[in-house]
Amino acid sequence: MNIKFYNTRSRATETFSPINPDAVRMYHCGPTVYDYAHIGNLRSYVFADVLRRTLECAGLRVTQVINITDVGHLTSDADEGEDKLEAGARREHKSAREIALFYTHAFLQDLAHLRIKTDGTIFPKATDHIPEQIALIQALEKNGFTYITSDGVYFDTARFPAYAEFARLDLSGMREGARIEKNLEKRNPTDFALWKFSPKDGKREQEWDSPWGVGFPGWHIECSAMSMKYLGEQFDIHTGGIDHIPVHHTNEIAQSECAAGKHPFVSVWMHNAFITVDGKRMAKSEGNFFTLSDIVARGFDPLAYRYWLLTAHYRTQVNFTWDALSGAQAALDRLRDMVSEWPLGGAVCNSCDEKFRAAILDDMNTAEALSVVWKLVSRDDKSSADKKATLLSWDRILGLGLADIKPIEIPLRVRELAEERAKSREANDFARADEIRAKIESFGFEIRDTETGPKITKK
Repeated sequence: MNIKFYNTRSRATETFSPINPDAVRMYHCGPTVYDYAHIGNLRSYVFADVLRRTLECAGLRVTQVINITDVGHLTSDADEGEDKLEAGARREHKSAREIALFYTHAFLQDLAHLRIKTDGTIFPKATDHIPEQIALIQALEKNGFTYITSDGVYFDTARFPAYAEFARLDLSGMREGARIEKNLEKRNPTDFALWKFSPKDGKREQEWDSPWGVGFPGWHIECSAMSMKYLGEQFDIHTGGIDHIPVHHTNEIAQSECAAGKHPFVSVWMHNAFITVDGKRMAKSEGNFFTLSDIVARGFDPLAYRYWLLTAHYRTQVNFTWDALSGAQAALDRLRDMVSEWPLGGAVCNSCDEKFRAAILDDMNTAEALSVVWKLVSRDDKSSADKKATLLSWDRILGLGLADIKPIEIPLRVRELAEERAKSREANDFARADEIRAKIESFGFEIRDTETGPKITKK
């Protein structure tokens, strides 16, 4: 199959060709587990899941890594500030390890609720890979790319002429403090910490011995060390949010290529756009974020959020509203209703399937793919069985769980109440109709009035 992806590295859509013809190795920047992931964070993993499903449906074997950052992610891109894990531990009066375990479990639960495939996925933790990170820093030191300051071991970006290429940085016009805070001991504004020394006047919860002194790894070195361990010094795809482009991923490329002496470190870089709320990026620092639990608490299915994400291209910035999520829930419910009512035994519609796959294989255009979905369900020249077979085939990529939808068994008493309600509405006795609706809900069902008549579903 001819698969095309937009490559951040080239700023162009390219035909994808894996390093090994029948297999793909890819790495996704995972969470820093000091708090719950918000739904803006989770967009990255829905996007990565559709990517995995697309590759697998194209017949490729996928090796997938999602890292867990449980040390070293400081509050500033300038390699300053407090470790987010230690701050979280102090906030909740627990140890950093307890915080990491709790929020890692919460993250994995979120992935499950969103039907993100994790079978075979590798979830390496930064704290379990300290020796690999130290070895990578030693390789950089041997190759002449490091220097030591009073607070750590730094990468000298001036020694890597291609440093600015990935993010299209204007190094000549960059002032100290314009992108990151000023550090008088750094040789260049863009230099970054590979290893940070523990403070002399205190002991950190998480610290390790190293050839340079007691301390902890920088955030960027973690991803390079773990991706290279599980995927090799060069691999196919690396994903993350667009906020990673100018600093984190730029630094990953620099240290990885300088340590291994190989270019490119990654063939295809893919980045998803932000989710905004009232025009502002959803972020913990803004205090404007929602978690998946917030969505559930408002009565929404987590998969309604997944469906809403699929209505936009992953590189398109989208604004989250509860009304938009409500619309997604209604659309998902309608799909489920149809699938539950349609019989099995049909055949995939080839002409429709070609259009769906053309959309998905063109840089994962899920918005266009959903358009094809709704065009199919509205066609009168296709049998219900064929429509169901086609939808279930497509859902291997969309991941909405349509194959799990079973016909609803409605008790006789609920059906009788629904008929009584219909008669009350015909008689314009809407007060009685509302009473019957409430009675139906007391049995664990709800009734929705649609263009084709009332529909009974489980609450």
